[in-house]
Amino acid sequence: MNLDIDIRHDLGGFRLDTAFAVDEPGITALFGPSGAGKSTIIAAIAGLITPDGGHVRLDGETLFDSAAGTNVPTQKRQIGYVFQDSRLFPHLDVRSNLLFGARRAGSRRPAIGFDALIDLLGIGHLLRRKPLHLSGGERQRVALGRAVLFAPRLLLLDEPFAALDQPRRHEIMGMLEQLRDVANIPMVHVSHALDEVTRLADHMVVLDQGKVAASDDIYAVTSRIDLFPLTGRFEAGSVLPGNVAEHDRDHHLTAVTIAGGHLWVPQIDRPVGAPVRVRVRARDVMLATALPTGLSANNVISGTIAAIRRDEGAYLDVQIACATDRLVARITHRSLARLELAEGQPVHAVIKSVTVERDGAGRSGHTGAHNQTRAAT
Repeated sequence: MNLDIDIRHDLGGFRLDTAFAVDEPGITALFGPSGAGKSTIIAAIAGLITPDGGHVRLDGETLFDSAAGTNVPTQKRQIGYVFQDSRLFPHLDVRSNLLFGARRAGSRRPAIGFDALIDLLGIGHLLRRKPLHLSGGERQRVALGRAVLFAPRLLLLDEPFAALDQPRRHEIMGMLEQLRDVANIPMVHVSHALDEVTRLADHMVVLDQGKVAASDDIYAVTSRIDLFPLTGRFEAGSVLPGNVAEHDRDHHLTAVTIAGGHLWVPQIDRPVGAPVRVRVRARDVMLATALPTGLSANNVISGTIAAIRRDEGAYLDVQIACATDRLVARITHRSLARLELAEGQPVHAVIKSVTVERDGAGRSGHTGAHNQTRAAT
């Protein structure tokens, strides 16, 4: 996917003035707090609103250009859209809602057939039901299926998990991952939940008050400590690509190799060599100036302090360079002074907990089946 966005738009007292480009497959996340401009951007991509100025280009085609007077109608953009509230037709049963998407595709063939899609989404038993008799998670699965059967060249997801409880969120996210891998449909996903983004996204665009604060791959953005005020300090941390190195079946553990060493996590059902993605929260990292011994923690990674971000209050953030990866630790100002830490100093990161966010998310972009596990190490 090649997506080039440069738009300006006034909405009352709010001004959207944003530009970014994505030139890679997979899922792009638009991340930021409510009111940052995320939904306005995807509405402009879909053609649901006409920006005051700028352009929208997809795979080399200009969908909107204010200077040239170009504005391709929504129905001709071949873009699928899944809303937060599903927006199924209440008078149609599930099968008819799905077939509506297929009919709108015209001569285009969806990347996955009707029966295969039904199986993937697990909605075969729902085909005769009306939306009124579906749960929130079931409605979102049907809405997702309808959008996929439209055979879109791009799928837009506007906070599709916002109204779902945690189990249903993880269920739908797993299906999105499978659709991405099986159907190879590029997606733009709007979210203000960092856990969704770190699990799903390949590229991350951080928005703040209508402007782009950062736009890069998920690994680069999540390790930037200057963005923590926007990404949320409690959940903020690093996302790292790795590969399964070995399994310790006697102790039900798996070793994952990352650039700076290896991490032990609860055993995952993936073969040796398989790419995985891990997440390490800044609040789960302690620092030591000497290699610690006698710890219950299994994971200690050595590196060098690359940057320190000082804020008001008790805590600050320390970025540690571990080969080509970046870890982040949240420590107190008192600890910084007591250990006399400074940029360029070698340290050892004691990692208390690691989450395997998604199987198959290496730097190559190769993706596989999802497996999430959190290691209290």
